[in-house]
Amino acid sequence: MKYNENNIFAKILRKEIPCKKIYEDDYVLSFYDINPQKKIHALVIPKGKYIDLDDFSLNASSEEIVGLLKGINIVAKKLGISSDMGKGYRALANISEHGGQEVPHLHFHLFGGEKVGKMVE
Repeated sequence: MKYNENNIFAKILRKEIPCKKIYEDDYVLSFYDINPQKKIHALVIPKGKYIDLDDFSLNASSEEIVGLLKGINIVAKKLGISSDMGKGYRALANISEHGGQEVPHLHFHLFGGEKVGKMVE
């Protein structure tokens, strides 16, 4: 699968579509989900053109990988849900069709602020 330059997250990164930004650095952008599934529902996306976690794992630089993981932690702290500040959170990345991925740009959902519930239904 080839990266689609017109996916919604690519448009958000190019500032063609606004978002309610939580955090941004050289490697990631984080913003609130427009259709929250839990009390707190944020997204963290890499700034690079990666379709999913498999693509990212194979092709991202070490700096991008570290930047994404640290970005997730920074956002969790900003939201007050990290394990050292709150009661925890769920970080979820859907990969491809069977994984339920809807937007072909790697993204992590961060859910928190309440008990998240079952892992899979």
